Amino acid sequence: MIRLLRDYPLYQLKVTLTDSKPAIWRRFQVKKETTLLKLHQILQIVMGWDDTHLHEFRIGDLRFGEPVPEEDYDVIDERNVSLSQFAPSDPITLEYLYDFGDGWEHEVFIEQGVDKKPGVRYPVCIEGARACPPEDVGAITGYEDFLKVIRNRRHPEHEDMLAWIGGHFDPEAFDLKAVNRLLLRIK
Repeated sequence: MIRLLRDYPLYQLKVTLTDSKPAIWRRFQVKKETTLLKLHQILQIVMGWDDTHLHEFRIGDLRFGEPVPEEDYDVIDERNVSLSQFAPSDPITLEYLYDFGDGWEHEVFIEQGVDKKPGVRYPVCIEGARACPPEDVGAITGYEDFLKVIRNRRHPEHEDMLAWIGGHFDPEAFDLKAVNRLLLRIK
């Protein structure tokens, strides 16, 4: 018997930071009833963002987010839309845009349906690679420049950049246990 995505209680998703080379990505599992607002909260944690900027989801021509009428930001309210509404039978891809100034674009792919495992609390991150870029570094090109500067002790901005980032930054670091500890805080 073939099971469709809608037949599973959980979805497994993979998020990749667009244009990151090597790829910055995470794989995680969520309940299929997860709203786009909750998915935003999950993405902030698994990717390592600080949730200090606006965001939106795009699915085809549809835009979802937190409506801000006084700023003429008109989107479909993400609180009222769940993943299961978009992935009833086949895997789909969503775009997630974070920080409209820097323009961090993410591809969020619903890979497959999965069954719950006893003793596991969801959402849960199951794997990933590389550190999230620092907030406000200036999109992918700014991040690439940042990495060049912190890797070159002779660069005139080397010390300033290290001070700005708190003294150390390892672009290869990804702490799965720390991410899952933070995910436990989501209600």
